[in-house]
Amino acid sequence: MSAPAPQEKIGTLSALSIGIGGMVGGGIFAVTGLTIAVTKEAAPVAFAIAGIVALLTSYSYLKLTLAYPGEGGTVDFLNRAFGGGKFTGAANILLLLSYVVLVAVYAYAFGSYAADLFPAQHQAFWQTVLTNGVIVGLLAINVFASRLVIRSENLFNLLKMILLVGFIGVGLASPMDWSNLNPSHAVSPTGLVAGAMLIFLNYEGFELIANASKDVENPRKSLPIAYIGGVVIAIVLYVLIVAVVLGHMSLEQVGKSQDTALSAAGRILLGPVGYYAIVIAAIMATSSAINATFFSTGRLTYIVAKTGQLPQELERSIWGEHAEGTVICAIIALLVANFAPLEAIATMGSAGFLILFFLVNMASVRLARQTGANLWVSLLAAASTAGALVILCVTVAENPATRNHLWILVGMIGVSVFAELIYRGATGRHIHLRPSPKAPKAQAPVR
Repeated sequence: MSAPAPQEKIGTLSALSIGIGGMVGGGIFAVTGLTIAVTKEAAPVAFAIAGIVALLTSYSYLKLTLAYPGEGGTVDFLNRAFGGGKFTGAANILLLLSYVVLVAVYAYAFGSYAADLFPAQHQAFWQTVLTNGVIVGLLAINVFASRLVIRSENLFNLLKMILLVGFIGVGLASPMDWSNLNPSHAVSPTGLVAGAMLIFLNYEGFELIANASKDVENPRKSLPIAYIGGVVIAIVLYVLIVAVVLGHMSLEQVGKSQDTALSAAGRILLGPVGYYAIVIAAIMATSSAINATFFSTGRLTYIVAKTGQLPQELERSIWGEHAEGTVICAIIALLVANFAPLEAIATMGSAGFLILFFLVNMASVRLARQTGANLWVSLLAAASTAGALVILCVTVAENPATRNHLWILVGMIGVSVFAELIYRGATGRHIHLRPSPKAPKAQAPVR
């Protein structure tokens, strides 16, 4: 029997692609219309603000990943910084639930764009059918044909990027109404930051780089480009996409097509060709995002279970894949997608990741001596995520129409804490850390 082939190493471009693919996915199709509805002409600024918070957090991820490479990523960082107590276990369960919310957001966007192909009087029915159908269908593919998922991701990402860059190019080349991009009186500063944090989930994908870090060929060269460069590219793409939509559509037009704002802008730019191109891009991007998230949640559930924070049954594999956690996540995602409105789902997801990224930034602060991180940059990143979370929650609470969305977030946190307390108390399992890699040589902080 021949020895297994060594794991193929990931180069700089591939590492960068992981980050961009994780960020520029289904989210932009799902929340562009919602962002414009909330922040009006200041929507491009809102995307930039959310991107700056993500950029600061990516620094913490970079330093932690260089010091502790491996597939554990966020789970491993929190365990190392805060130990194996119930607090860390609850945080890692919250991470799983936040991924579930992402699946619901992507499925909602898939259903909206695909249903738009049907007559208007039947679109509500088809949106429900397609939202549920894409979750169930892609769950089956992940369980029974996961290798197909991996092979299709690069192709989907390439086609998605080509169509989105084409959309930007055509939009900027066509006459735009630049008065629609004047943010001076669009919304209050607090409302602008709250709107920016509503879409923060669009940027969470850079954390996927950490899970692949053990296979990166030259991490000290590749990871800074992947993390920092990936977030910067995502910011530029998002700002330009939203600017093109606003430059060619009035706020009233966006409001009428809020769930499918990008395809509506494509129709204005290039007629039916532009419309169908964006619908195809949306279907591919959201499908790809659900696929990647299912694949990640299955692996993440396995890792969390291996560390002692979830039942041992979730460490088992089905046909060589860790599918039990994926099945559970899909079931919860179906419930969220069917019983929570898009704005509530976006609030849940963004707030969940803001909490987790605040904890990762604090992990970077606590482990700064070991990682060589600049303490002040990590503190600034922690302050930005904490402040953004507070502004988001206060703004949502002040609006009677959205106040009940906070109870969903409280429910997510409550479920995470309750599940951890009950499970750990009943089983007595303890968190098991991976052995620390050889300590890296002290290095000058990246500034």
